[in-house]
Amino acid sequence: MGTLGDLERGVMDVLWDADEALTAYDIKDAIDADRGRDMAATTVLTVLSRLEKKGFVAPDKSVRPHRYRAVGSRAEHQAELMHEVLGDAGDRTAVLARFVGGVSAEEAAYLRDLLARAS
Repeated sequence: MGTLGDLERGVMDVLWDADEALTAYDIKDAIDADRGRDMAATTVLTVLSRLEKKGFVAPDKSVRPHRYRAVGSRAEHQAELMHEVLGDAGDRTAVLARFVGGVSAEEAAYLRDLLARAS
């Protein structure tokens, strides 16, 4: 999937937080309210088209206006980004050590539990 630009992330945040598929106008209104500015609906539609090509959103074109939903969850996307970073790292061990060094004791315990279950 890859990384997201600022507008793409804004659209995805709205979709990830939604309980149902949304129209471009629903998304536009949510972004306008969050950012305090008026975004053109055509801009949102362009972003949705890019996100569809990237595999982030799925449209329902059987209804008018079309409705969009996130293909995966925010957590799935963030985990994929972490895997991409590790895949690009020259020294994976150093990256993992730096990451683990920055987690809280509670997060470290949770990671140990997850690793024990994965073994």
